[in-house]
Amino acid sequence: MTTVWKWIIMVRSNEKGLSMSMNHLKRASLAVGAAGVAGTGQSDAVKELIDGVKDASAEVRTQAWLSAGEVGAPAVKVLAEVMTDDDMEVARAAKRATWKIVRHAGRPHAMREKRAVEAELIRLLGDEQPVSVRREVIWMLSEIGARDSVRPIARLMRNTELREDARMALERIGSNRAFQILGNRLNNAPVDFRSNIAQSLRKHGAQVEGYPCQKLVPTKQTNVEPL
Repeated sequence: MTTVWKWIIMVRSNEKGLSMSMNHLKRASLAVGAAGVAGTGQSDAVKELIDGVKDASAEVRTQAWLSAGEVGAPAVKVLAEVMTDDDMEVARAAKRATWKIVRHAGRPHAMREKRAVEAELIRLLGDEQPVSVRREVIWMLSEIGARDSVRPIARLMRNTELREDARMALERIGSNRAFQILGNRLNNAPVDFRSNIAQSLRKHGAQVEGYPCQKLVPTKQTNVEPL
């Protein structure tokens, strides 16, 4: 091959490589632009929702929380802050809006939305959140929570104010992992709480001895022995 042809092939290869690089750059720029537009749209939707939830008009608040479902995960953290608002009606509207998001995400064939909302809820289980918010979040996770929710909820069984809510949430999630954790906690839990855990294990079909069902324990003197 002559030097001239080698030079021509090299130039064309460089041009082709440059063209491909430019195409990649254009696609990347479009992707970043689309993400920016989507992010701006989400921020606007969240702001509009929060403004509606905080509105002085009961009708506006109602319309706001009824439409919260499609706003989705980006609104969860901000709504949690409003759930402790001094105005009881505003706080109630924020709670209803969050539940609307949870139920909307829990619909069939919406796994990506469900997991996104679940992740935001899990972040609200920390000690920095008020007990009232964490309690509400636990019950929300009992409806859409899966594997990722089990351990964060289980940790709250050490909290005397939230342990019963956590136990019931694990029972409702109902996975083998959830009941395995309940089983592991049975003999390590405070004595006055073990019967509650035993009852959850029975719901899963486990045979639990030593902790009779409290509904079958007589409250008055009787000759009938508990099962």
